[in-house]
Amino acid sequence: MPNPTVPETITVHLGAPDSAAQNITLPFADYIKNVASSEIYPTWPESALRANIYAIISFALNRYYTEFYRSRGYDFDITSSTQYDQKFINNREIFENISLIVDDIFNDYVTKGNQIQPYFTTYCNGTTVTCDGLSQWGTVSLAEQGLVPYEILQYYYGDDINIVQNAPISANVPSYPGIILRLGSSSEDVRTIQRQLNRIAANYPSIPKIPQINGIFDETTRRAVEQFQRIFNLTPDGQVGKATWYKIKQIYNGVKKLSELYSEGITISEAQRQFREVLQQGNTGIDVSTLQYYLDFLASFYDTLPDIAIDGIFGSDTLNAVLAFQRQFGLPQDGIVGRQTWYAIQDAYDAIIRALPDEYKSYSSLLYPGYLITTGAVGKVVEQLQTFINTIARNDPAVPLVTVDGVYGPGTENAVRVIQRINGLPENGAVGPVTWNTIINMYNEYRE
Repeated sequence: MPNPTVPETITVHLGAPDSAAQNITLPFADYIKNVASSEIYPTWPESALRANIYAIISFALNRYYTEFYRSRGYDFDITSSTQYDQKFINNREIFENISLIVDDIFNDYVTKGNQIQPYFTTYCNGTTVTCDGLSQWGTVSLAEQGLVPYEILQYYYGDDINIVQNAPISANVPSYPGIILRLGSSSEDVRTIQRQLNRIAANYPSIPKIPQINGIFDETTRRAVEQFQRIFNLTPDGQVGKATWYKIKQIYNGVKKLSELYSEGITISEAQRQFREVLQQGNTGIDVSTLQYYLDFLASFYDTLPDIAIDGIFGSDTLNAVLAFQRQFGLPQDGIVGRQTWYAIQDAYDAIIRALPDEYKSYSSLLYPGYLITTGAVGKVVEQLQTFINTIARNDPAVPLVTVDGVYGPGTENAVRVIQRINGLPENGAVGPVTWNTIINMYNEYRE
């Protein structure tokens, strides 16, 4: 789960969640101006106005960050109903002083303690309606006593609140990656699912705990997904498509109480990424080598793509290859491999593997199958991998022989770890494109 950003736009449902009302999408700052002009009075002291606007911003960002409504199948981010959310009046007049304040702080928000998610800053008017959160009219008297906005917020939400300032603004991107995660997938999205399932398992102990939160969709992850699906009446296929992704998020938000005043919250360590968010010129390492493997393979089938070396260095050659790929597939040509470009590269590779031209079929067994091979994998690909490993083992005593049975068990995993260690690769016991390529190169060397 990434660190929060402020969306460029927000979609408002003009009514209660289940009502047949219109949705409108508008810039986030304009939404905050509208709500503030509808909820509070422009004649209030500026400290009171700012405290209320911080609360309005944080409330809206909490709804957006947790995908509170979208995880429930709705096509909007927030409603205009004060029974559920904040008061929004379409096309209403915006007060000038409120507009100026919002322009100043619309990308600032409140957090609580060591939590990173925008705090669920619930509030009420404090006269006809009271609540455990902020009292809108109460902020006026506090401001008149000389309290600054932060002190006013502390009065209602506790001394351990923080105000995040100048948060980055980004395009609205749904959390669902757009592809089905299954046995063999490997990404930060898999890590997100693993982390969320383990937390859900504390409340639903029949869901097996995933021992390694490493972004590798192995057999233990598949079993956890499958049991989650059974509990929540989804098709128990052990794969994470859109419905399962958002149901996991909805339940995770619920058990963590992310949209409540007293929340367990999300800490910085939970939001830290293991996989790079983007790959770009200047990066080095195994992730770059993986990218280069895919691009170099695709260059054999697309004349528009240049051949490149697999050296783990994102230099000018790799940059040109990325730009050429983005141009070929109609993607924004920025030379940066973010989620959209990365999944497009994988999709292009998978499409070729599934419909391999005849001239390549004679050595198709040497080609990476397009998915991570890890514990729980079975079938012809695993059997071929075990055959490759045994050829290596008969020539290199450091590598143990394995049983050729088509089952990726502890023996095969151990042999893979040894090969990874010998070649200076991350020793995770799973076979991705770089480990596969290394094994094939060793196999080819020893069989000649």
